[in-house]
Amino acid sequence: MDFWQTDLPLHLFHHGENFKAYELMGAHKAVVNKKSGYVFRVWAPRAQSVSVVGEFNDWNPDSHPMKKMIDNETFELFIPALKEFTAYKYCIKTEDGRTLFKADPYAFHSETPKTESSNASKLYDLSGFKWTDKVYLDKQKHKNIYASPINVYEVNLLSWKMHDDGTYYTYRELAVELVDYVAKMGYTHVEFMPVTEHPFDGSWGYQVTGYYSITSRLGTPHDFMYLVNAFHKADIGVILDWVPAHFPKDAFGLYEFDGKPLYEASQWDRMENRGWGTRMFDFGRKEVVSFLISSAMFFLEKFHIDGLRVDAVASMLYLDYDKKEGEWVPNIYGENKNLEAIAFLRRLNEAVFSFFPNILMIAEESTAWPIITRPTSMGGLGFNYKWNMGWMNDVLSYISTNPLFRKYNHNKLTFSMMYAFSENYVLPISHDEVVHGKASLIGKMPGEYEEKFAAVRSFMGYMMAHPGKKLHFMGSEIGQFKEWNYKEGIEFFLTQYPLHAKLQTAVRELNELYKTTPALYEIEDSWDGFEWLAPDDADRNFLAFQRKDKAGNAVVVMINFSGSDYYGYRLGLPKGKYRVIYNSDSTRYGGKGNFKKLIFNTTKTYSHGKEYSIFFDLPKLTCVYLKKIN
Repeated sequence: MDFWQTDLPLHLFHHGENFKAYELMGAHKAVVNKKSGYVFRVWAPRAQSVSVVGEFNDWNPDSHPMKKMIDNETFELFIPALKEFTAYKYCIKTEDGRTLFKADPYAFHSETPKTESSNASKLYDLSGFKWTDKVYLDKQKHKNIYASPINVYEVNLLSWKMHDDGTYYTYRELAVELVDYVAKMGYTHVEFMPVTEHPFDGSWGYQVTGYYSITSRLGTPHDFMYLVNAFHKADIGVILDWVPAHFPKDAFGLYEFDGKPLYEASQWDRMENRGWGTRMFDFGRKEVVSFLISSAMFFLEKFHIDGLRVDAVASMLYLDYDKKEGEWVPNIYGENKNLEAIAFLRRLNEAVFSFFPNILMIAEESTAWPIITRPTSMGGLGFNYKWNMGWMNDVLSYISTNPLFRKYNHNKLTFSMMYAFSENYVLPISHDEVVHGKASLIGKMPGEYEEKFAAVRSFMGYMMAHPGKKLHFMGSEIGQFKEWNYKEGIEFFLTQYPLHAKLQTAVRELNELYKTTPALYEIEDSWDGFEWLAPDDADRNFLAFQRKDKAGNAVVVMINFSGSDYYGYRLGLPKGKYRVIYNSDSTRYGGKGNFKKLIFNTTKTYSHGKEYSIFFDLPKLTCVYLKKIN
């Protein structure tokens, strides 16, 4: 694009249809009149004046004034002879005479947040990185994501591992250690908690100030590209946690950018999320729509990202989200729906899928809002997956209950199948469930030390066989008892101890079994892929069902969630011969080894509505998979 031919991009930007606004706005390397330098553009419609300040002019507001462009709202300036990594900001003089120093909303790189003043943007040229993931990308174009295994390892890149001196692993170091670990553990994808620039470590990245800037804490944008490329070479997809709902009120950021609400909504009831202390985006403003959709497209195009997990969708959809009566104004129809946000989400997904048809667009949405994962042409929001928060809340409540009382909560294991096919779901055991006193996954389990490990293994077996794609937060696979702390790495030293190491083995082999067994993932959208065998044996905390693939192959899942062994249990099954393919009681996984049988032949004895059945003993807190072999 010729940087001085901007009429059409500006027109599209102001109409909410420029989905590559990052090519227009921000700071770009350019040659003008045979001079190399950078061209700067910033949208500040109510500013009296704007100048570029930085290291190159000793932050002097009078040194490099910008000129208004044809739209009379955007300012532009070419500055020759600037070097990459030069720090800069925009100095904005407001209508009421104040002077604001703002980071570039479209900056590709930022100062590393070390002090309150470490918040300038930095010049960076994204071009020049040599990608080697073409084979991977070509394969993704032809993949049916709905009938493919998706098993996500959720990671906070800043705290997966830390050096002994407390410093972070860099993107390039993670490209070796994290990629190798995820590949060995058998996950199909990683999901990074937000890696866009954020000033406050304690926000975990969810209070974003740089919507186009990968955090410099771990390296440069090219270093991050190197990490993504390494994952792709290992045949692992990369999902980013993306935050389009709100932004923090840091003075240098988007907050009242030209002196008044600009990126945030101006209506008193929509401007702020008081619970989070952040500003909410104005989804009705066309330039904000261009800004946000372009941010999504930016990571998909420039960083080859395989999907976005869209954070806090519920807070966008409802005008009364986290508000009391009298704190919100209904829409024109007298409802609590945010019509502008709904339109934005639909346009976001339409735009993304028009350029990247096989991308994962995952909504983190916690209510019963209907048809989130249906096309916009059908009245849906257009996502292709949604986190199943109802399943998560139910099953974590169940497994946290003492087995003596689980029979009164049996419906929490089974209720999810009442709506399992209403959306395309991801089953999440995420970072949110292992912080703030909620306890780690293994810490939620009642019982003695060894029983906690047995409970995790049986729960993992249940989760991996339940319809829906999977997501696990880092640390759960090794049985870390401590809650996640963003200031510390995962306690991988625990794998020196037998039960932790064997739990890790169980998770790894279960992950591999999931990837290689189509019955566990191929049909997720109908009863064709699922059949209850024993859904209602609450008194014995027993559950049994089978999953099926398109060829009719079946895997039977039997789980004893009680604190007692079963002797002589009869389960109705289709006639045939069955082989054990997963046994959470195996000594290899840290179990007692009390479940020994490997092959089962049905006998003609009626049970559970079936003419044939098998007879077995099943130890407490044990999950077993059987595969029909004839």
